Amino acid sequence: MLDINLSLMAVMLAVFFIMLYQLNNKLYKPLLKFMDDRDASIAKDMDAARNMSGNTDALQAKAQANLDEAKIRAAKMRQEVVEEGKSKTSEALAQKQAELEAEKARYAAKLEEEKVTLQNALLSQIPLVKESLKAKFSQL
Repeated sequence: MLDINLSLMAVMLAVFFIMLYQLNNKLYKPLLKFMDDRDASIAKDMDAARNMSGNTDALQAKAQANLDEAKIRAAKMRQEVVEEGKSKTSEALAQKQAELEAEKARYAAKLEEEKVTLQNALLSQIPLVKESLKAKFSQL
């Protein structure tokens, strides 16, 4: 049947404890140290992320304030450019109107001059027309 050998059992028990001691020193302690270091690193990274997210909110608020200020400046600059354009356009329009009025006056004066010249020419031709008509009537 089964015999229990105490010396073999004692040797096996000694080998088990020696292996347990060796595994503990060579495997379990370094593994546990690595896991603890990893947990500490994760916790440190989480704290840094929380600090960064708080810092990010402040930076986003500052960036939004800068954007709002830039939009206000752009609106002012746009308004100034529009006003400047309107004033230049109105000046150019007034100048062109003055030029057109002067040209109109010159043209009217020229027309009046031509009218007088044409009237004088017609008046000088009246005696010839009268004589021509008299000649025609006399032929009838």
